[in-house]
Amino acid sequence: MSPVLREKSIRRKIPGRVVLMILAGICVFLMVITYGTNSFDAPFNNTVGNMIVPFEKGLSKLGIWMNTRKDEFRSMEALAKENEELKARVDELTEENTILSKERYELAELRDLFELGDEYDSYSKVGARIIASDNSNWFYGFTIDKGSKDGLQVDMNVIAGGGLVGRISSVGDHWSRVTAVISDGAYVSGQVLSTEDTLIVAGNLEEMRNDGTLSFSQLSISDNVNILGEKVVTSQISDKYLPGLLIGYVQSADKDSNNLTYSGKILPVVDFEHLGTVLVITDMKNAASE
Repeated sequence: MSPVLREKSIRRKIPGRVVLMILAGICVFLMVITYGTNSFDAPFNNTVGNMIVPFEKGLSKLGIWMNTRKDEFRSMEALAKENEELKARVDELTEENTILSKERYELAELRDLFELGDEYDSYSKVGARIIASDNSNWFYGFTIDKGSKDGLQVDMNVIAGGGLVGRISSVGDHWSRVTAVISDGAYVSGQVLSTEDTLIVAGNLEEMRNDGTLSFSQLSISDNVNILGEKVVTSQISDKYLPGLLIGYVQSADKDSNNLTYSGKILPVVDFEHLGTVLVITDMKNAASE
């Protein structure tokens, strides 16, 4: 009989349920051996260990990396918060410093005005702040925060920085407009203090921008008199300006073509680029116009 026919004959002789029972018995036998002995522990554990340990190591490294990143993120958040707080503090200190600098500047201005007030103590005066100015680097026209309700009137003289600034040209209830002596078309009757020789001071904004000076003309002096550096003040013959207000210092003087008078330049004593507060002299000349 051939092997194939023999195998088929055996299969027909052994029922399927017998085969199932044999297999079940083998499984039970293996379970008993497994739980009753440690014969398979080492190989099994070794296999499982080879599979799980690398995985655990990877998870451990991942956990460490994530914790590190988490700590770094928290540190970055803390640094960002601290940086914002420091920036806010810097802004606050900068603002405080600006306020203090402004207060020191205003205090210096007020001290100068106080000293100026002492210099012209024979006149009644009112302090005022500049609240608006013409669109220029030079204060040739500006508005102050005092007006008719404060007793101010047109043609009252305005001083600051040691000398004459100009005069009030218009007045409201709580404001006044000041026209400075450096304005185009502004004229002041002045005199050289040391010689009492009179002259006419003329405002010219272009000259102020170019060399920071005022012009004067019609000065009659002897040829041998040196007036360079001498003080020029408002004269007694001025109608709108009170006498004795310092205008500036003679910078240059040249004889005119008529050989009788001199013209030249005056360096004003007032800093017309940096005005903040002024004094208004409330005493006035009696004449209506100059």
